[in-house]
Amino acid sequence: MIPNPANVQQRALRINLDAKRYGTFAEIGAGQEVARCFFRAGGASGTVAKTMSAYDMAVSDAIYGPTERYVSRQRLCAMLDHEFNLLLERLDRTRGDRTAFFAFANTVATSSYKTRNDGHGWLGLRFQAEPRQAPSEVILHVRLLDKEAERQQEVLGIVGVNLIHACFYSAPDAARIVRELLEGLTWEHVEVDLIRFAGPVFAGVDNRLMALQLVQCGHTEAAMFRADGEAVQWGELLHKKPALVLRGSFRPVTLATLDLLERAQTAFAADCRSGGADPVTLLEMTLRHLTTDDTIDHADYLERVDMLCALGRPVLISNFRRLHRLASYLARYTNQPLGLALGASKLREIFDESFYNETEGGLLGGLGHLFRNRSRLYVYPSLDVATGAVTTADNFTGPPALRHLLAHLRENGCLRPLEPGRAELLRLRSHDVLARIRAGAPGWSDEVPPAIAERIRARRLLGCPG
Repeated sequence: MIPNPANVQQRALRINLDAKRYGTFAEIGAGQEVARCFFRAGGASGTVAKTMSAYDMAVSDAIYGPTERYVSRQRLCAMLDHEFNLLLERLDRTRGDRTAFFAFANTVATSSYKTRNDGHGWLGLRFQAEPRQAPSEVILHVRLLDKEAERQQEVLGIVGVNLIHACFYSAPDAARIVRELLEGLTWEHVEVDLIRFAGPVFAGVDNRLMALQLVQCGHTEAAMFRADGEAVQWGELLHKKPALVLRGSFRPVTLATLDLLERAQTAFAADCRSGGADPVTLLEMTLRHLTTDDTIDHADYLERVDMLCALGRPVLISNFRRLHRLASYLARYTNQPLGLALGASKLREIFDESFYNETEGGLLGGLGHLFRNRSRLYVYPSLDVATGAVTTADNFTGPPALRHLLAHLRENGCLRPLEPGRAELLRLRSHDVLARIRAGAPGWSDEVPPAIAERIRARRLLGCPG
């Protein structure tokens, strides 16, 4: 049973009794669940100018224009454009001086008897904070995790009411809006894996920080944005594409980091050559990489993100400590191969049985998830500076009990060795480079990519002196 339905009605009633708010609800694919919450709360005539659902594709195209995918960001934005502009055209002259108009829209695919896939959908609100003010907007993508379509519809109604209520009464505090999205719900019911704020009310909001907020709040296990800072949903970027992931703290990106990435990309692209889509490369930071003394410094996070964006790759923020959980998550969105680029020193953790104590099936279960879908590890050598020993994918030994498993993985191409461009790159340590940056020591810029050095200097990132 969905918790706290009374609280949902209270929030809907508060909006219904707010004489300033008036708008349209357009919902496709899961009934009119959000509008229904407002009608059930009472007093909806003071809030609802119109509700509609255009289920037939031809009817939907006639209203909002043709589209390739009906459950998509593009369709949602077309719905918001059409409904908000129509509302102003019809009502602004008669009541625009006292009314803050809004348009709510969603386009959703719930589970059905024809498919066992999770339900998912796009929701958005375009609204005026005050009468005749330029509109602001929040859009989000949700995964509906209940098995029954009826439960998914009920959850959708709650999320929609929460979104509208939070935008009306918690803006411009975007972080608070994120926290309030799933009030009355738990993670078993719904995941919010994308949110985007725009417009004058949210002029100071950095959507890259909101991606982090989604993960911190437990609304999703991973969120992503492009190099330009635009939030992107997994299916938009990864659908039927191979994906290569480089995980790290990136504090800072060094020449060794870039060498690892470039050599992994070359090897991965060669392995994926089959006339399919070009591989996507993702740069991943986990909450563990960002946390110091149980807190996350948002300024430090944004500095690291600035550096990663200079590399022109999408950035992934996740709560996956274990790589096999990341691999399982990515497998929801693509059936193509997955590559994980890493240093050889990380292999000891991957093949440590104690690391899988909480994993169903233990180490073998975890590795089964990690290496499915033709996935591979692209392993860059690691140097022990004290001894001079170099560990590679070929000479890594691991626990004696796993020697046959390691041999099997090598023989089947699951552990791909990478060669460094220059042997001296193996001596670079990000914490040493960071210390030299902060001290203003000469030569640190020779240890990071030129674009990164330029950005660090120009924006005084990572404590770089002016």
